[in-house]
Amino acid sequence: MVSQKVLIKNPTGLHLRPAGILCKEAMQYKSLITFRFGDDNTANAKSVLSVLGACIKCGDEIEFVCEGEDEDKALEALVAVVEAGLGE
Repeated sequence: MVSQKVLIKNPTGLHLRPAGILCKEAMQYKSLITFRFGDDNTANAKSVLSVLGACIKCGDEIEFVCEGEDEDKALEALVAVVEAGLGE
């Protein structure tokens, strides 16, 4: 299991378009990919509804947790896509 915290920079947070980009990236990996936010809340990074339900706003910090055979590659890719602004 690997994990890393990342700051959400998108001005509108994780609304539908960036949530879709995040999920599309996560679905490319076999590992279980979740993220933690707030007070011990967890969301499935492969589910758009789960990501949207997290209500992540600009300036929020989330922690990706990847567990599986390609966990290192998955974590690296997800952190990179978030830091690149999720298409915005």
